[in-house]
Amino acid sequence: MAELQVNIRPMEETDLDAVLKVERDAFQSPWQRETFQKELNENHFAHYLVAETNEEVIGYCGVWVVLDDAHITNIAILSSMRGAKVGAALLAKSLTMAKTYGARQLSLECRVSNQAAQALYKKFGFVEGGLRKNYYRDNHEDALVMWRKLDDWDE
Repeated sequence: MAELQVNIRPMEETDLDAVLKVERDAFQSPWQRETFQKELNENHFAHYLVAETNEEVIGYCGVWVVLDDAHITNIAILSSMRGAKVGAALLAKSLTMAKTYGARQLSLECRVSNQAAQALYKKFGFVEGGLRKNYYRDNHEDALVMWRKLDDWDE
């Protein structure tokens, strides 16, 4: 798939129908609307971005920033849009956002079976940091913990 023209901007509550479509497409155990609403309206550590093309939301990413530590809560792209570098664009913007909010390092969990995601994260300088056994509720798959320092990040 060719690279798309993608606009990345902060998620708004009016995006939730489209975000839930992405969520259901990407995950076997999707978050509910209420979870996203709490993240957007009550969690002052949470920052969410959406990726859109032609004013259609095709992906999103959530990041928590607590003091100088950031954590990607989730990143998802519509399956029909994978391979168009939308995930890379969202990840880059998320790293920049985390650094802007004062984070010095960023971590995430990734299914051990998700080789495509791991390859993307490694391209962005993430390294393996450990394993969370039986992390995913749907099938008890292990999660690979990956992280990177942000000192040298410059989009």
